Amino acid sequence: MLIPLILPLVTSTSTNSSTPLLPTPPMGFNNWSRFMCDLNETLFTTTATAMRTTGLQAAGYNRLNLDDCWMATSRLPNATLTWNTTKFPHGIPWLAAQLDSQGFLLGIYADAGNQTCGGFPGSSGHEALDASTFQSWGVKYLKLDGCNVDPATEETYRHRYGLWHSILAAEPPNSTMVFSESAPAYFAGTDNNTDWYRVMDWVPQYGQLARHSTDILVYVGAGSAWASIMNNYDYNVLLARYQRPGYFNDPDFLIPDHSGLTLTEKKSHFALWAVMGAPLIISAWIPGLDAEVVEMLTNPRLIAVDQDALGLQATLASRGVSAGVDVLTRSLQGGERVVAVLNRGNGTVKVEVGVERLGLDANATCEVQAEDLWDGRRVEMVQGGKLVVEGLAAHATGVWRLTLSPGCAPVVPTGIVFNTASGRCLTARDSRVVFETCEALDAQVWQVTAQGSLRPLSDTARCLTAASGGSLGACRGDEDQKWSYAITGNLKNAKTGECLTEGVELVSDCLLEANSQVFGLPSGVALV
Repeated sequence: MLIPLILPLVTSTSTNSSTPLLPTPPMGFNNWSRFMCDLNETLFTTTATAMRTTGLQAAGYNRLNLDDCWMATSRLPNATLTWNTTKFPHGIPWLAAQLDSQGFLLGIYADAGNQTCGGFPGSSGHEALDASTFQSWGVKYLKLDGCNVDPATEETYRHRYGLWHSILAAEPPNSTMVFSESAPAYFAGTDNNTDWYRVMDWVPQYGQLARHSTDILVYVGAGSAWASIMNNYDYNVLLARYQRPGYFNDPDFLIPDHSGLTLTEKKSHFALWAVMGAPLIISAWIPGLDAEVVEMLTNPRLIAVDQDALGLQATLASRGVSAGVDVLTRSLQGGERVVAVLNRGNGTVKVEVGVERLGLDANATCEVQAEDLWDGRRVEMVQGGKLVVEGLAAHATGVWRLTLSPGCAPVVPTGIVFNTASGRCLTARDSRVVFETCEALDAQVWQVTAQGSLRPLSDTARCLTAASGGSLGACRGDEDQKWSYAITGNLKNAKTGECLTEGVELVSDCLLEANSQVFGLPSGVALV
């Protein structure tokens, strides 16, 4: 179903009038990336103690989640799952009670297939029994993986995860269990994204968060931890249209004691996850964290951004592929904005960002104050209508919270319009519109008006027009310059009924989640 563009700063809401089960992203601990199958009772009780003494719990990290390999190798004679008694001599119910007495919530892992990824009993055919078992143990969070699902089709995954959703929602006590879905990860990374997007369409209906792509690099894994973080970040920026209070895109764990990361890279990892409103689930040896890492993880200014009640995900205001610089922004509750500048390159850079790219105006009556979210310093942000970032180190991320004076005009959703399969940006070239490599050009940054028109910063008197197979024409407010945006990522023209397309034609018949027709738009263009 195609959904019209709506006014700036109007956000999507829960499907019912009650508060969502998970109104803000979860925060806590999971063993997998750091310890994999080497989990046990002592690890979790020791972690809980360390989270209290380091201030992590007070900062909001209140969930401790078991991952794969907690189970016995077979079910009990009555088909009930049980725990590995060597690893958990007191049992999972005891652990849940111990954690609960200290203010923590226990989460657990299961698999929708016949076996877990580690070869332990899967939940296929035992869904209702396993849900009831977890509930009786005091579990408050379920991560449902998707290994060994047969046949491994989108339809099968939809049925399995939909069944779990129905079971968890059937009784009020069960409905308090947060449901994390790993289904999308099993369709990511292919040449054709259609099935991946079809899975992404239904996971927000079934659960509160979804692991959408590859696992973050485990500590014993080969390869670059920084490259793994950037890979998952890149997946996450494709999916902003799905996020809302009650559902969050999950780019996987924070890995803040990984030996392959510099402190600068660890800080970027944390900052990017926070500005995207992602779950903050730490996979690390908590008692051994350095003081500077604990200070980073408990940064109240960045946590406040992550936990902001609007629940939006930051989107790309601009991307410069050659320079390796991304600028992300989104609105916060109370009319403030957050902006992050990521230097993906290998050298120090100076970055200047026009405030118009952040959806702001630079008129004389608009004053913008910026708070550096790393150190809390407040500065006058605007220098000639620009945010000037001096000396941004390689792999560093600067983050600011922007406060606007009453003289500022309403925020206009502004940023790149890009094809999520190719990564190329919609680009204004005189009267033509083409797709090109994103290079942070004004011709690649688009304002989305309340009427559904798209106009480039390079010439805001012109609008994207469906006429003549797609072009740039003087803004008239006609139907052929009005576009609607769908959860499927389609941009549909109001007059022709055709969709924006990266191909031989700029507009063509609408297809369901075809690579050529799925686009990312700026934050603030909300779906309802």
